Amino acid sequence: MRYQGPIYRPPSEADSLLVQATVGCPHNKCSFCMTYKKGPPFRVRPVSEIVEDLTEARRELGPGVRTLFFPAGDSLAMPTGELAAICAEAGELFPRLERITVYAGVKSILKHGPEGLQRLRAAGLMRLHVGLESGHDPTLLRVKKGVTSAQQVEAGCMALEAGLELSLYVMLGLAGPEDSLAHAQATARVVNAVNQAGAPTLRLRTLLPKINTLLLHQIKKGRFTMCTPQQTLDEAGAIIAALSGPLSLHSDHYTNHLNLAGHLPQDRERLLGQIEAAMSLPRSAFRADFVGTQ
Repeated sequence: MRYQGPIYRPPSEADSLLVQATVGCPHNKCSFCMTYKKGPPFRVRPVSEIVEDLTEARRELGPGVRTLFFPAGDSLAMPTGELAAICAEAGELFPRLERITVYAGVKSILKHGPEGLQRLRAAGLMRLHVGLESGHDPTLLRVKKGVTSAQQVEAGCMALEAGLELSLYVMLGLAGPEDSLAHAQATARVVNAVNQAGAPTLRLRTLLPKINTLLLHQIKKGRFTMCTPQQTLDEAGAIIAALSGPLSLHSDHYTNHLNLAGHLPQDRERLLGQIEAAMSLPRSAFRADFVGTQ
């Protein structure tokens, strides 16, 4: 097996086979992300190399692999035919395979279009992990996300209508204290609009400044203020209160101040109750502030 650069996978893919399909990130401009800022530059690995790694994994692990994740930052940026080819090959090598998953950017979803996404779903791709971060256009512009909320809605609906599962990531605290409510309300509107095409999964993350990022520079210069734990929890509550559902909610990440999990709308009151109870806790009850290094 061959890997280049940082290899990340979602917590839900902890038990998955990891076979690298792309290297780096095709966007690589987000102000809060350090992952590929020092390289390597984005490239698509040759299909022949990926198939060789899949074949090696079959020799080492046998046919029983059930979940497969293709890193890196946005493997949906592969050409449709090439990604479909490696998905189909994986299905042949691992007949018990239940799920193939990738990280996916909004622009990559739109580039494939409905027919391309349907082709990928038919080849075996099942789940996309998409970093929305926010549905608030001023915040998206400030953090250099490179997409608009309208594009987020279009891409999310397109993926669900193609039969793909969709995990949407939202970053609490990304707008800072002043725009926190606007960030929450706009994000909920985007998720609700996507929800019209199917039931996505929403995964909450909390902003954590990272080394070698523009965001950390802005914090040090006093140009951006971090939210307190209570402010991020209030933001989470505003999002949850505004979501229509049906969808599942998870906060399965070390950055979060509170583990929130359930299904909306049925678990709304329980989740809001958890947040309300946590709001009265002292600062010492939450994780310490620190600067991330990975």
